[in-house]
Amino acid sequence: MWWLILISCDSACPEGQIREPDGCVDYTPTDPVPAEGVWQPAPGTAWQWQLQGAVDTSLDVEMVDIDLVDPPDATFEALQADGRVVTCYFSAGTWEDWRDDVGDVPPEAIGDRLPEWEGESWWDVRHPAVREVLEGRLDLAVARGCDAVEPDNVDGYDNRNGLALTATEQLAFNRWIADEAHTRGLSVGLKNDLGQLDALEPWFDWALNEECVAFNECDVYQTFLSQEKAVFHVEYVDDWADAPALAEEVCGAAPGLDTLIKLWDLTPERLACED
Repeated sequence: MWWLILISCDSACPEGQIREPDGCVDYTPTDPVPAEGVWQPAPGTAWQWQLQGAVDTSLDVEMVDIDLVDPPDATFEALQADGRVVTCYFSAGTWEDWRDDVGDVPPEAIGDRLPEWEGESWWDVRHPAVREVLEGRLDLAVARGCDAVEPDNVDGYDNRNGLALTATEQLAFNRWIADEAHTRGLSVGLKNDLGQLDALEPWFDWALNEECVAFNECDVYQTFLSQEKAVFHVEYVDDWADAPALAEEVCGAAPGLDTLIKLWDLTPERLACED
């Protein structure tokens, strides 16, 4: 059975192919699952992103991006009662040792640690046990009333992951998770993965970028903007006192992007370029 196949660096497929039960085959994508009826924000959408601390539900924004698991039901209910679009964050590309749903992921599906994030490692997005966890997270998003999902860490192929993940396999996975979201009636955003934006745009309803001004990479998002798809964008400060100065520097540097200044921990502090 497919779920019994162990995928490891020793059995990696060559670029241009993906693994199926009978071995490596050429990758030919099917058409995207239709995104009928899901939230499809246009540029100019006000938003907030908060993954740490008690969520501030009072902000007058259209969309609030919060952790899928951590906030209590009352937070979801308050946001929904006020008509906010609730986007639910989860890591799609990494194993986090504090999550309750990762116990059945075998050691061979866990790769290199992320040096900047304690307790977090890349995991093998080709592995059936990982896919099963992610399907469960999408089901939980539906159960909690999320309107959209933000799958994080979907660029493992472009990092030292320890799993020999190829660009083709990443592309196939990212399209798979977008299709799974749309199958459940969820809007889905593409987080970073700048190298595959053109190929992935038809599958995703919006994008989220971190620090494209700092890295002089924002121009690539014309792929999304030309389709009237919002690009939510964050530049970070280490000290909140530095936020106004950074806003003066970056606001206007990425036309069309909906830019926030945030702290790295993604606490409630927020400075939007339109403020």
